[in-house]
Amino acid sequence: MNKFRKIEDSQIEITQLMLPSHANFSGKIHGGHLLSMMDQVAFASASKHSGRYCVTASVDRVEFLTPIEVGELVSLKAQVNFVGRTSMVVGIRVESENIQTGEKKHCNSSYFTMVAKDENGKSCPVPGLIIEKADDVRRFLRSANRIASMKNRKTTFKAAQGINFMAEEYLKELEAFNVQLDL
Repeated sequence: MNKFRKIEDSQIEITQLMLPSHANFSGKIHGGHLLSMMDQVAFASASKHSGRYCVTASVDRVEFLTPIEVGELVSLKAQVNFVGRTSMVVGIRVESENIQTGEKKHCNSSYFTMVAKDENGKSCPVPGLIIEKADDVRRFLRSANRIASMKNRKTTFKAAQGINFMAEEYLKELEAFNVQLDL
């Protein structure tokens, strides 16, 4: 296994024509179909980087920015932005193109955390990342920050073993939200 790999080695782009069978009840492309495509391209990118079978550990920040129409081409561009010991963060950009007008729209950006697996299904080490551009430094550090925030979210407001969450300590914070308390 190479100790380090270039980001460009993990880059994947797929393009697919959106069909009526991909549409939801309002005639736009179903978000679930798009998520499935994103998972596939994340798998391909992470597997290409690691040389291993990879599984999805988490999906962070999926925002559907603009709807995709039946008949448009959808392109998904993915690359590994960050690597840990056994995991990789794959950044994905989704664009649609109207075939008749050539108009392109940025529809979605998302980040999938993928974990490399060995032949026994156990997590295994992945190569490090060779960073060659300033933009890649930005992507790497944003991913590192996102991971740290995710770890913080897991512990914030978590009841420790044997200790109950004390809601009374946080009731004042709820005044800023659209809630009615009936405790």
